[in-house]
Amino acid sequence: MKVLLTGGSGFIATHCLETLLRHGHSVVTTVRSDEKGRRILAAHPETSSDKLSYTIVKDIGAPAAFDEAIKSNPHFEGVVHCASPFHFDIQDAKKDLLDPAINGTLNLMRAIKTHAPSVRRVVVTSSFAAMLNMENHPDIYTENHWNPVTYEEAASNPTDGYRGSKTFAEKAAWKFVEEEKPNFTLATINPPLVFGPIVHYLNSLDRTNTSNARFRDMILGKMHEKLAPTGTFYWVDVYDVALAHVRALETEGAAGHRFITSGSRFTNAEIVNIMKTKFPELSTKLPETCYSDLPEGLYDIDTSKAREILDIEFSSLDQCVESTVKSLLKIQT
Repeated sequence: MKVLLTGGSGFIATHCLETLLRHGHSVVTTVRSDEKGRRILAAHPETSSDKLSYTIVKDIGAPAAFDEAIKSNPHFEGVVHCASPFHFDIQDAKKDLLDPAINGTLNLMRAIKTHAPSVRRVVVTSSFAAMLNMENHPDIYTENHWNPVTYEEAASNPTDGYRGSKTFAEKAAWKFVEEEKPNFTLATINPPLVFGPIVHYLNSLDRTNTSNARFRDMILGKMHEKLAPTGTFYWVDVYDVALAHVRALETEGAAGHRFITSGSRFTNAEIVNIMKTKFPELSTKLPETCYSDLPEGLYDIDTSKAREILDIEFSSLDQCVESTVKSLLKIQT
């Protein structure tokens, strides 16, 4: 099918692009600049222009941002919405995170409804953060859970702002489908921390995505003296997340579902130990001894829906650490 992929230079989106192409789909990806679009095309010299092209959307939060991008001949049949607010330095959670995330999602859906009635499925990259209740964890998280953060709380600081942006953007998407009754159905992908190899043609070490930053810091020796706290104890391989997006696009039964995509529990100590085994040359950069900070009684996550409907088998931490570190070392050299 012909697919519009938003935010094509982002970490998850670059892997969605590879998976879409591998599955035989034609892709038009949105990017913020001509330079990023050209880099994507240059990295795929064997892919013809009818299979891969790009269009520029500088600001997803601007009114009618996607109106031109969604107009296409032949028409789009599917949309994967990975684009999210892009800021290294959040000064104002409302202006930098909440408004662009919510407005960007609604701009896209309005554009599809008005200009691309041929689209039958929209898949939105959400987050496990849209389900997380930091004050009162359930024993087991399922797709029925929502983050209880209020808009006021989310607007007050960047941490709540990120969780709020994912929560309210996803809620806006579901509300749009329910009230506007467009021709398309919706599915969302809700991963926790996403690890995995970074795409070398769009990245440098200082631009490593937030989830992978711990690997970068370990490689650079920044945790040699003291291992940072793990923080969130669930992760998923970016390959699995990308496959979930594409399967959610292709699978009839995915319509109307949220999908938690999560691998096993982990700690930073586990990552260090795997790195020492797989990359002994890095041992001098890593802590000599480290201990698990996995808390007792940690909540579980139910991923049965992604396994059953999308047929996802989640990767092992060993595999993911190896591929992630290899990609970072390639950029470093």
